[in-house]
Amino acid sequence: MADTKTVEAEAEKPPRSVRVVLLALMITMMLAMLDNMIVGTAMPTIVGELGGLEHLSWVVTAYTLATAASTPIWGKIGDMYGRKGAFMTSIVIFLIGSALSGMAQNMGELIGFRAIQGLGAGGLMVGVMAIIGDLIPPRERGKYQGMMAGVMALAMIGGPLVGGTITDNWGWRWSFYINLPLGVVSLALISAVLHLPRKRSQSRIDYLGATLLTVGITSIVLVTTWGGSEYAWSSARIMELIGIGVASLIGFVFWQTRAAEPIVPLHIFRSRNFTLMSIIGFVTGFVMFGATLFLPLYQQSVQGASATNSGLLLLPMLGAMLVTSMVAGRVTTNSGKYKIFPLVGSVAMVIGLYLLSTMDTGTSRLTSGVFMAVVGLGMGCLMQITMLVAQNSVEMKDMGVASSSTTLFRTLGSSFGVAIMGALFNNRVQDVMSERAGALGSKITEQSAQLDAASLAKLPVAAREAYQHAVSAGTHSAFLLGAVVAVTALVAAVFVKEVPLKGAGPQKDGDSAGDAAATQPPLVDAV
Repeated sequence: MADTKTVEAEAEKPPRSVRVVLLALMITMMLAMLDNMIVGTAMPTIVGELGGLEHLSWVVTAYTLATAASTPIWGKIGDMYGRKGAFMTSIVIFLIGSALSGMAQNMGELIGFRAIQGLGAGGLMVGVMAIIGDLIPPRERGKYQGMMAGVMALAMIGGPLVGGTITDNWGWRWSFYINLPLGVVSLALISAVLHLPRKRSQSRIDYLGATLLTVGITSIVLVTTWGGSEYAWSSARIMELIGIGVASLIGFVFWQTRAAEPIVPLHIFRSRNFTLMSIIGFVTGFVMFGATLFLPLYQQSVQGASATNSGLLLLPMLGAMLVTSMVAGRVTTNSGKYKIFPLVGSVAMVIGLYLLSTMDTGTSRLTSGVFMAVVGLGMGCLMQITMLVAQNSVEMKDMGVASSSTTLFRTLGSSFGVAIMGALFNNRVQDVMSERAGALGSKITEQSAQLDAASLAKLPVAAREAYQHAVSAGTHSAFLLGAVVAVTALVAAVFVKEVPLKGAGPQKDGDSAGDAAATQPPLVDAV
């Protein structure tokens, strides 16, 4: 009996060569997720050495813009010319951008090099998910994508800690240089072991479509980045960007119906499940990045938590997300059923966000931690299941664009979440400060509704208490909005159709062992 169990356990393991590729993919995923977390922690030190405080936001914005704009293009290139070459190229560009960013001598150079880094980053996440889609049948894919979600959660928890340690001990330039050895290891493993079928499309890349999509995405991200901060929402600049963005995206959709090899084939949206997963992914991005922005602010300003270990403040949410995503992936692999997870995840997200909206100046850290865990449980059910179902809804030839489109919707959701929840938060904070502290309150928050720990400590006691009430009111409004938006994901989840996952799960009596493997070409070399 023991020998039989051992044989069954070994049968469930992927070949060693596949495990090596998965290790390389996990390293690459870590690169993609860690970068912004580490760089964010190092920003005060970077500004102190390079100056250019007025351009600080562009260090992040340039990276985000380049990543969002290039994501769908990388997916299409992989579908047309081969996944391995596109993925390795994106890693090389990311590493070149990292090395140049570490050598930057002024803020202008750093912004430009961060844009190069972002161009490469656009292909990292897409490449990881699309290669998993090529290597692993959908029925088996859940547990591996759950592992990737776990890597994302660990990066979000550990990023600020790693960034602070590197900056304090080695200097801020190593927050970029640290990518180089990890990237080289990933490149070496992928080059040696991964061998996907070669492709050579006779069609040319849809340059007009790529241009229209890039202009449209860039305009949207700039609107969500600048609106309410750099420029008023009703300003001429924001209106111009909205007009350019809408016109470009309408032109893009029109052109995609006529292009020989469209960047985003519109036929993939004929699949109900794919469209629903795109909606759920957008909402998940909206909620997740909004929560990761405002929760630490609330805990530092209202609950008096230290900003030094800001990553640990999110541990209840990210820990729950990590565990749940891995459990969801394992259950999906064993049962082949997945509709329950979007449903449960959406319900948990709505409930968790509503609970977070009830926090006030008297809420304990234990209580807020429980509320965060509920939100994390919801996100854990949704993060990778959306990618799995989206990939299962398209043909293999569209695996790259399916992965990139799902990733893009999540990225756009995060941009809208941060912008809209941020605008609501800022307005509410300023209103409450005016009510409770009068002219002094308005003066304190006229530059920014988000005060750092040093500025908060300098305030008079009455003004500090007023600010704590204002932050509580701001987070209430932001999370209540998040709960309302999350209802959209719940409605979408109700209409998900449980289409059987392609590929075999655990063998049952009467199954022919290796049927699934027989349908898959040898994609990796033996190690």
